[in-house]
Amino acid sequence: MKVIMWDVDDVLNNLMGDWFRLRWVPAHPECKLNYSGITENPPHELLGVTKSEYLTSLDAFRQSSFKELKPLPEMLEWFSLYGNKAEHRVVTAVPTNAANHSAEWVFRHFGTWIHSFNIVPSPREGQEYHGVKSKSEYVRTFSKVDLVVEDNPDTIRSMRELGIDTVTIPRPWNSASGTLEESLRAIRLKII
Repeated sequence: MKVIMWDVDDVLNNLMGDWFRLRWVPAHPECKLNYSGITENPPHELLGVTKSEYLTSLDAFRQSSFKELKPLPEMLEWFSLYGNKAEHRVVTAVPTNAANHSAEWVFRHFGTWIHSFNIVPSPREGQEYHGVKSKSEYVRTFSKVDLVVEDNPDTIRSMRELGIDTVTIPRPWNSASGTLEESLRAIRLKII
C-alpha cells in the first residue's frame, strides 16, 4: 500500500483564506489586497507588516478559531471515496503551541483515514526546538513516503530532490496549474 504524506494548512483546509477574510481584513479595513493577491507565503511584505506581526495575527487566529475551520469539502469527499486505498500520514509545519489544535482538528475531520500526525515546528521568536527542521529532513530521518501532497513550493522542490512524487494543491502563492479537483484526480491516479 502506498504512503501519502499530507500537509494540513491550505491543503486539507483553507487556513490562509479564512484567516485573511475573518481576521486580517476586519482588523485592517484599509487593506486593498484580496486573497488571490496573496502570491507569497508568508505574505507579510504584501500586507505591509513585519513577519512577526503577520505570525502574531495568524497564531492568534489559530488559537481562537482553528477549531471552527471547515475542512475542504472536496478533501472530505476524496477521502471518503479513496481513503482506504493508501496509508495517510500528516506532516505539518505548525508552531508547537498550536500543534494540539491542529492534531485535534485533523483527527476530528479525517481520523478515519489518517494513520499518524507529525509536526515540523514552525519557528517562532523565543521558542527553542531541537528536532528536525524541515519536512524533507523528517522524511529522510523517519519515514518512507511515496507521495507528498503540499501547497508550499519549497517543500515540493525539496521532496522532488529526494525523488519523491508530489502533487501541489493550487494556491495563489504557488505555481500549480489546474484546479483542486484536478490535483485530487492526480492523487487518485497515483495510488490506484
